[in-house]
Amino acid sequence: MGVPTPKQFCPILERPLISYTLQALERVCWIKDIVVAVTGENMEAMKRIIQKYQHQRISLVEAGVTRHRSIFNGLKALAEDQPDSKLSKPEVVIIHDAVRPFVEEDVLLKVVTAAKEHGAAGAIRPLVSTVISPSADGCLDHSLERARHRASEMPQAFLFDVIYEAYQQCSDYDLEFGTECLQLALKYGHINAKLVEGSPDLWKVTYKRDLYAAESIIKERISQHICIVMDTKEDENHVGHYLEEILKNELNHVQVTSGALCPASRDLEQIILEQCYNYVCVNVMSSDFEETRKLLNMLEESNLSILYPIVVISVYFLDYKSVPFDEKMESLIQIREYAKEVKKRNILLSGLLIYFPQDEQRLQASLRQGVTIIATLIKERNSGLVGQLLVA
Repeated sequence: MGVPTPKQFCPILERPLISYTLQALERVCWIKDIVVAVTGENMEAMKRIIQKYQHQRISLVEAGVTRHRSIFNGLKALAEDQPDSKLSKPEVVIIHDAVRPFVEEDVLLKVVTAAKEHGAAGAIRPLVSTVISPSADGCLDHSLERARHRASEMPQAFLFDVIYEAYQQCSDYDLEFGTECLQLALKYGHINAKLVEGSPDLWKVTYKRDLYAAESIIKERISQHICIVMDTKEDENHVGHYLEEILKNELNHVQVTSGALCPASRDLEQIILEQCYNYVCVNVMSSDFEETRKLLNMLEESNLSILYPIVVISVYFLDYKSVPFDEKMESLIQIREYAKEVKKRNILLSGLLIYFPQDEQRLQASLRQGVTIIATLIKERNSGLVGQLLVA
């Protein structure tokens, strides 16, 4: 990685990489316990991560000096033959890397199902480069036929007794230099692991550039749902509804839903529970920030922003014939101070002022420009634009 911080603790959107991996595993209701092997010097940091991001079902064990020794320590925490064992022995255990945050439940289920039948199973992917073996003098000795070989990935799953007994029989050489758990099951347990085709998302964050790729994937995933918040359902001709219609048409690859702030409506509460991280708040009342403040209060109470930054775009419409532009801008510029406060709680607030001309064609153009700005703010999640009042 070329950075002083261990890669599993490197921040992505200001959150440690390992937290994303734990979240992916926590989503799977049938995973009972999650054991994390952590070096002694990082133990307190890991405890703070668990507390800050409210991770559940996590137990920590001290890592070994090698990969296999760390895994062995994790298995011991699940074994019933160890003193002070607080966890129950599982039928099947999954082994996964902290720096593979995009594992999905379907892949986990496939390897677990295969492990129950065959004793061991692991995810694989096609090789993207040909593997060659060099000779002692640095020349080509031979190459492998790429079509006949696969890359071993994570997750892997095992009947617990199979892999635990394999580690108990391991030689010091295997524990020191080995990297492949499936090979241990074969060597010491005589188990031929079932190989399961994995998805492209199983890649491992290895190089510094991978952090940027991971950030891009996370941004893309949390940008697929936008909620438009406004209390104008009784006024079907309000310009806010035109904005919603254009948003749905222009961003047809994104789920666009709407919710109201009125006390009688449960729609918005349900949308927040479904973990939507993008909100367009249309301000239609006389008080410039009343609707936005209500929304921000609801989001803060939900603790939704603990895991990902929430984008809130506060939209205002300016009828330039009735309200002078300078006067409106002066009243809205206070959004900057308000944005500073909510940014401390991982909410990225920006303002958007849309001209509201009477001419239909010009109105459509203004709204489309506004949608372009909204899409950019959501996709980029650029904290440098927090508190800015943009004009369409």
